[in-house]
Amino acid sequence: MKKFLSSVVFQVGLVIVGFAQSAHPVPRDWFLRDPEQDSVLGVSAERVYQTLLKDQPSRTVIVAVIDSGVDIEHEDLKSVIWKNEKEIPGNGIDDDGNGYIDDVYGWNFIGGKNDNVAADTYELTREYIRLKALYGTMEENKVPKKQKAEYESYKKIKDKFEKLKAKNEQQYKLYATIYKNVKTSIDTLKAMLNVQTLTAEDVQRFQTQEPGLLFAKGFLLNMFKNMNEGERIEDYIDELKEGVNYYEVIVKYGYNEEYDSRQIVGDNINNLYEKNYGNNDVIGPDATHGTHVAGIIAADRTNNLGIKGIANNVKIMVVRAVPNGDERDKDVANAIIYAVDNGAHIINMSFGKPYSPQKQAVDKAVRYAEQKGVLLVHAAGNDAKDADVEKSFPTRFYADGKEAKNWIEVGASGWGGEDVVGSFSNYGKKTVAFFAPGVDVYSTVPGNQYKDESGTSMASPSTAGVAAILMSYFPELTAAEVKNVLMQSARRFGNLQVQKPGGGKTKFENLSSTGGMVNAYEAVKLAQTLKLQKQQVK
Repeated sequence: MKKFLSSVVFQVGLVIVGFAQSAHPVPRDWFLRDPEQDSVLGVSAERVYQTLLKDQPSRTVIVAVIDSGVDIEHEDLKSVIWKNEKEIPGNGIDDDGNGYIDDVYGWNFIGGKNDNVAADTYELTREYIRLKALYGTMEENKVPKKQKAEYESYKKIKDKFEKLKAKNEQQYKLYATIYKNVKTSIDTLKAMLNVQTLTAEDVQRFQTQEPGLLFAKGFLLNMFKNMNEGERIEDYIDELKEGVNYYEVIVKYGYNEEYDSRQIVGDNINNLYEKNYGNNDVIGPDATHGTHVAGIIAADRTNNLGIKGIANNVKIMVVRAVPNGDERDKDVANAIIYAVDNGAHIINMSFGKPYSPQKQAVDKAVRYAEQKGVLLVHAAGNDAKDADVEKSFPTRFYADGKEAKNWIEVGASGWGGEDVVGSFSNYGKKTVAFFAPGVDVYSTVPGNQYKDESGTSMASPSTAGVAAILMSYFPELTAAEVKNVLMQSARRFGNLQVQKPGGGKTKFENLSSTGGMVNAYEAVKLAQTLKLQKQQVK
């Protein structure tokens, strides 16, 4: 669950739901601000624009957002959405000859002629299905010697799949039952009391001897005891419903062996290098995640609406390849290639998974991006684990042991205080480059709305936005140089002790290769120095 705020505890046969609202002890736009000037651990974007980059020329940088889709009509994004000027909208013709018809704002690799993929299975499920077909009926003592390693992998995957499937089915039933009981209790007492919103006083004054209504009364009074001032009991319904929906998708799609999303897409999933499938619907059925990511990078800084993005001269290219579930290697590879071929300078990838069975296709695409000088920024993941030990994909490490020089892996940091490091964030002294704002980041969501979200999914665009500033104002820098500038200029904290994701304490410097946080102010200063050096060489 990316971020679900309800916690359920059973006491004396009653359910208590703890609802945590995001209180803002810091400004909504904290991620843009500067530690020295504002006492929050933002990226220092505002300080940069007010000082180092004031009145300086810049070029437009294209940032591809490979994600769930983006609301291209959002009030804070519509002015910054990339448009393929070579394509004539709606004429059903591939005007630019790139193989994608009417790809005006980007492309959707998880859509078909008549529908879009909303949810998909997990890669664990797909690996289980693949290996089960090979070893499901095979006796262990009859497994060929050369297949022993794969058979052992099958056993581990089978065990993990079955346990997770059972656990999530149980959670789904639990949430569904609680939701039904709470909603029934609330609706019943609302009707009996003839009120639109229930208060503790309403419930307390309600008198009855009917057992069902007595249960509802006690049930709700117990909930009111655990509410904070200003909260409404209806908020609990929304949160519980979110939980029901979350686990329903997991059960119905994530661990469902029978579900095949490619019937919607209509491609040959076994043909890894097949192209030209999908459709041009870059919004999709749920663009919440991608819209939030896009806003962090580039929300219009001039329109006095909502929020400001980090970068001020950016166009967002939308590439839809991430469902509610695990993305497919083939789609990720094609998404990267599409972005590169259509002029992206930076590609943001706020997604990941623990298995990559067609890694060769992704590696080929990453190499292509590296050769073309495109910077790849990737979220480290939200499992509070050491990414040096537990693998997550995609990754900058190729199958042959070499690594991409154009790749930045990012962990999530907060505004300060106890939130220096996101409690959920993956980390890694070798794997993660540095940390960036990813806790309670306020950004765009569909329907001209705005919302706080947390995750390394937010830290990645925080970094992509800073990278876009560098590429915009310092076009002479290559992708590899931009990466090096960001790493060398990272804000460091000496021997600062922090809460380690997953438990315990450690020095902040132990959690990433730089031991720091992204720092636009120092990055721009370093870029200015490099620019002068290059000019002197000429």
